Amino acid sequence: MAITRTEVEHFTVISSRRFENVVDSFRAAVGQPDMLQFSKATAGAKTFAEFKKVVEKGLGRTDLMIFLELDQGAVLQKESGEGGQKIVRFITGNPLIMKEMVKHVPDAGAYAPVTVLIDERADGVHLSYDRMASFLAPYKNDQALAVARDLDSKVETLLREIAQ
Repeated sequence: MAITRTEVEHFTVISSRRFENVVDSFRAAVGQPDMLQFSKATAGAKTFAEFKKVVEKGLGRTDLMIFLELDQGAVLQKESGEGGQKIVRFITGNPLIMKEMVKHVPDAGAYAPVTVLIDERADGVHLSYDRMASFLAPYKNDQALAVARDLDSKVETLLREIAQ
């Protein structure tokens, strides 16, 4: 049994925009394929070129897609009633980017796809992300870290854009 300690870098940008506008902007920038159809199409791909074509079709302008959207605020509002905390977790990524990290560091599959958290607080709407490069740093693999840093840059650029 092995246990490794990992220090995670948590990126946050705060927006003065309305929560709903921020969430809508995120959705507009990131691909939203029908996940059932996407899963069938990727499973049915006979070659990597076919697989890549299916993935690229599902990506948004940011080279990312939403795999799952979890409205955690809706769960909190079951207890507190309407008007409670607004918080949405997006499981987001790109299978082609994940592949490049996993072929060098198999454990990268435990961290990809990534989470983007958008939540409303008293000081504004927080857009948060845990940097992939910080998860992979302990593995000391330059190829995987280069891909992770590029992914971090894509996500952080998107969150900064949306926050404005």
